[in-house]
Amino acid sequence: MGKKRVMVPAKDLDLSTVKYEHEVIKAPHLMGLMLKLFVRMVEAPVLGSLIMSFLKKQNKMVEMLQNTVIPEAPMFKPEFPPQDAEPSVVIVDEERKPEDRAELALKCLPHYDPASCWSGDSLPSFRYWKIRDYAYAYRSKLVTPSMVAEKIISVIEDCNYHKPPTPLLISFDAEDIRKQAAASTRRFEEGNQLSILDGIFMAIKDDIDCYPHPSKGATTWMHEVRSVEKDAVCVSRLRSCGVILVGKANMHELGMGTTGNNPNYGTTRNPHAVERYTGGSSSGPAAIVASGLCSAALGTDGGGSVRIPSSLCGVVGLKTTYGRTSMEGSICDAGTVEIIGPIASTVEDVILVYAAILGSSPDNRICLRPPPPCFPDLSSLENANTLGSLRLGKYTEVWFNDVHSTDISDICEDVLKLLSKSHGCETIEIVIPELHEMRTAHVVSIGSETQCSLNPDCEDGKGVKLTYDTRISMALFRSFTASDYIAAQCLRRRIMHHHMEIFKKVDVIVTPTTGMTAPKIPSSALKDGETDMQVTAYLMRFIIAGNLLGLPAITVPVGYDKQGLPIGLQLIGRPWGEATILHLASAVEELCAKSRKKPASFYDILNIK
Repeated sequence: MGKKRVMVPAKDLDLSTVKYEHEVIKAPHLMGLMLKLFVRMVEAPVLGSLIMSFLKKQNKMVEMLQNTVIPEAPMFKPEFPPQDAEPSVVIVDEERKPEDRAELALKCLPHYDPASCWSGDSLPSFRYWKIRDYAYAYRSKLVTPSMVAEKIISVIEDCNYHKPPTPLLISFDAEDIRKQAAASTRRFEEGNQLSILDGIFMAIKDDIDCYPHPSKGATTWMHEVRSVEKDAVCVSRLRSCGVILVGKANMHELGMGTTGNNPNYGTTRNPHAVERYTGGSSSGPAAIVASGLCSAALGTDGGGSVRIPSSLCGVVGLKTTYGRTSMEGSICDAGTVEIIGPIASTVEDVILVYAAILGSSPDNRICLRPPPPCFPDLSSLENANTLGSLRLGKYTEVWFNDVHSTDISDICEDVLKLLSKSHGCETIEIVIPELHEMRTAHVVSIGSETQCSLNPDCEDGKGVKLTYDTRISMALFRSFTASDYIAAQCLRRRIMHHHMEIFKKVDVIVTPTTGMTAPKIPSSALKDGETDMQVTAYLMRFIIAGNLLGLPAITVPVGYDKQGLPIGLQLIGRPWGEATILHLASAVEELCAKSRKKPASFYDILNIK
């Protein structure tokens, strides 16, 4: 029998009693024959229940969910208290056309000097081509969207012949890309371009609808039971801006993994080191951007799936506030932890794409009452001074430094010192209580929602067609009870209280994005996949608050470990505080620009020499 535990109300918790506990997940690392055998065991009627019950007890989930009295009422989706207005921002009406919002965001960016960007002088050792570079090249007739399309098509068609193969896209139609590019080229010839995003190439993660491509969620069967009749709302907004959509990007099956491993279509490789994972689940979108193939991509983030691969691939990934963008037209459109967010090589490109896709669903406007969206005003030097008033919260105790390699915490610490020296940002020590409870509440929430969504198809026999690691996850999710789910939602309210109290003292919470850099891909994991919860724990260590609580967060590349693998810094903001974290991210990016390295696998798409 478990001993009953009674939690004090969140408002009465004495933070001086909080002690950080290093997370040790007790679960086997399995590949090959052992992985297949374990799946058969956990799917067996009686034995499976016993194994899952044992694993949950080992990881203190039973103690937390079934033996604990939680005094708070359940919070079934994020509920945010009213927030103060952000400083030095430009407010935008989300009812405006996407192309108008993109143009307003463009006016908020720093001055663009084509001479400095194209002369080759005064540039860092490596620099990605930005959306404004493409727009300038098109307007100046240095290149056309159709010319760029041919280079991209050539690269994509060659990818499967690489050694090892680098499967970036699951669905791709060269003629459709040529058709979109030809239409954009005509608009530029006639001087009728739709927006700054006209002629910009983007990839869409395979769990977001992009007509006429199927949405498989990187499974082998989802398109058979779920047809695509039109674009997702976010994709439709991009298309109205003139974006050229190259196809559906690879991903970890159904978003249920942090590495990007996918036996169905092949595992996407990290452009910085092809023997390593990209991170997941938005593996294809991050790799496509990091390799220079596309300016930006859309991913989904229910448990770090935009931020983890962006960090491991050395690019920028934005997880918006829950409800800020519409999920309509995505496979995971009924959850309470997921969002659709942009991945791009620079902060300014993330801002431009974010401007185009933002806009809450009608339901969320009613229940969440989001304030008007804002962009950071980066166009004037005076507004740069507002960074000095920002208070950055850092949980140093052990959490910030609880990483696989001290390279990560050291480099992130150095960036905080640079922010203090260059902009006067103050770093304040904070305590984030109940991190284990937060992780437990998240896995029960996302797991229960996934199980509810997939249950009809699994009952119809499709479950056995899932990859082995997904089947293990589904076995865990099936073991959650209704009372487990309610307990997790009570924890959600409690943990929201803790974070709202922290945001009374600080403006942004800063952490490393991940607790490790890109892990190696075991050769024996390529055919059938793998399950490695220790790696998952490191990759998700700092991720969960953004999803369980719906907070906005962004990852920015800040350096490399001793093996040359990218390291990301994560900035977590107040609810609806995208403009503040984007402003701070832009400053971080500028401070770290000179250290940026060209990936080993990089395509110089806009090179016109």
